[in-house]
Amino acid sequence: MNHLFNKSLLTLCAFTLFISCKKEPLRIYTENEITAESKKVNAFFEKSFEERVNLSPEFQTSLGIKKDYDKLDNDSPEADAKKLASQKKELIWLTDSVNVEALSKEALLSYKLFKKKVENNIADYKYRLYNYPVNQMFGAQSGKPAFLINMHRIDDISDANAYISRLNEFEKYFTQLIKNLEAREAAGIVPPKFVFNKVIEDSENILIGKPFDNADKKSTLLKDFSEKVSNLDIDTKTKSNLETLAKQALLTSVKPAYNSLISFIKKQKERANSDHGAWKFPDGKAFYNNALKRTTTTDLTANEIHEIGLSEVARIHKEMNIIRNKVGFKGTLQDFFQFMKTDKQFYYKADKQGKAAYLKKAVNLIDSMETRLDEIFITKPKASIIVKAVESFREKSAGKAFYNRPAADGSRPGIYYANLYDMESMPIYQMEALAYHEGIPGHHMQLAIQQELKEVPLFRKFGGYTAYTEGWGLYSEFIPKEMGFYADPYSDFGRLAMELWRACRLVVDTGIHAKKWTREEGIAYYTENTPNAELDVIKMVERHIVMPSQATAYKIGMLKILELRTKAKNALGDQFDIRDFHEVVIAQGAIPLNILEEFVNDYITSKQVLVKNN
Repeated sequence: MNHLFNKSLLTLCAFTLFISCKKEPLRIYTENEITAESKKVNAFFEKSFEERVNLSPEFQTSLGIKKDYDKLDNDSPEADAKKLASQKKELIWLTDSVNVEALSKEALLSYKLFKKKVENNIADYKYRLYNYPVNQMFGAQSGKPAFLINMHRIDDISDANAYISRLNEFEKYFTQLIKNLEAREAAGIVPPKFVFNKVIEDSENILIGKPFDNADKKSTLLKDFSEKVSNLDIDTKTKSNLETLAKQALLTSVKPAYNSLISFIKKQKERANSDHGAWKFPDGKAFYNNALKRTTTTDLTANEIHEIGLSEVARIHKEMNIIRNKVGFKGTLQDFFQFMKTDKQFYYKADKQGKAAYLKKAVNLIDSMETRLDEIFITKPKASIIVKAVESFREKSAGKAFYNRPAADGSRPGIYYANLYDMESMPIYQMEALAYHEGIPGHHMQLAIQQELKEVPLFRKFGGYTAYTEGWGLYSEFIPKEMGFYADPYSDFGRLAMELWRACRLVVDTGIHAKKWTREEGIAYYTENTPNAELDVIKMVERHIVMPSQATAYKIGMLKILELRTKAKNALGDQFDIRDFHEVVIAQGAIPLNILEEFVNDYITSKQVLVKNN
């Protein structure tokens, strides 16, 4: 009986296995079906992006939209919960309502990117408090004034009134900000002690000048407002009335907002400690590992990234020694570093003329590179780029250099910001690499082209992946070397110094957040291994501390782009064209590194087929 039962069972299993293994015939969708399904999913992306824009008046302004021009963003826990609920609904729709097999190739890429981002956002909601909303790098204390100065245009009286309304929202916004800081403290998320004085100083800087005191000069915000209004074609009395309203808003909203924040920060400082890494957070190790995964778009562990950094530092030191010998310097590499830090030939003077000369040279570097773009690119950005010094109210705490993308409507160019607060941190020999990274062919090239893409959902035009964007920026420092730039060996040393800086970031970021390095240990590592100025080093280490994982993106992204380029060169030989490769890398906008690899693999295959058929 058992034998018969077992035999029947085996027969049944075999039949079941046959049925389950039998492949369904692949459904071939018509062009109309693919168009319809792709149109449906793209309409969903546009609706989702529109909802995101509607939730953020400040994002609207950055896009050149004057819809909620009189409002600031809502950063309350209720707003966060509303975004989470919306994303959960989006994920359900994406899972249940889309026939993925009937999407065009372009729509399928958008679908994968959007779905993954939503899944990540939902998974990361538990870490929503794991950040420092105010710190020496960013935050409302410096960000809100910078936003009004750089983003809020005043083209007519209504724009001026909207500016005043935004000033009047400061007190409400900062009240919510303090509640958010209290919630983080209750959860065990408090910045280390060094952060507080910098936030206090940035805040106090906003309250210097008229109408806050009897100084001769106007305060930062009043100066900006007055200058913008002075350009309007309206009578003097109206201009005066508008300025009076702005002064009132500054005194009744902005001043109490900052005073409340300063008071809170001073008290919280007394409760803070000097533990610097994310390891100090509840479940901090898991948070940091997750942050690395999101930042690099890879599965590299903290230890692996640390070791990559050490290896790259050693390689770059060897290349620097070649240049040291080439220029005939007698002494060790450390001696050469000291020479590069201190010799006056490598620095502009820290006066008005010196700073103007720096900006003029930066413009010339970008203009010169722009004339050579046809050699290495097919697609080029339509938007222009300008160079500006970081504003005085935030230059002491802001980073060395950064880029603001242009307005989508063409009303604002891309901006390469150079921080000229400490001219000893801005050596002439690093100017080329810095301009290529932040300007052309770096961030301006990639981000402006991304915004100008046709037939691409808006979330892709204005979204990003740090490893891709910053990887491209660092790769863009290297490209000019192959074009004959960096003719001066000291300038080439500067390029290597910038790359070395990013390699050290891998070591120090993982050191601080995974290996419990202190701020001082991080500073010591940079000081021993790079030629950068002391202030440069301190700012970088403090940036690591308040932005866990962010600084690992640059080198990991660059290494992946170079790895893929080498792969394409080896596979295609004489058929490899650098312009085609760059088109593959930047023509889709920002994408995760694993998706970029898929694109390069497809490019290699299609090129090989084309060559074979010809």
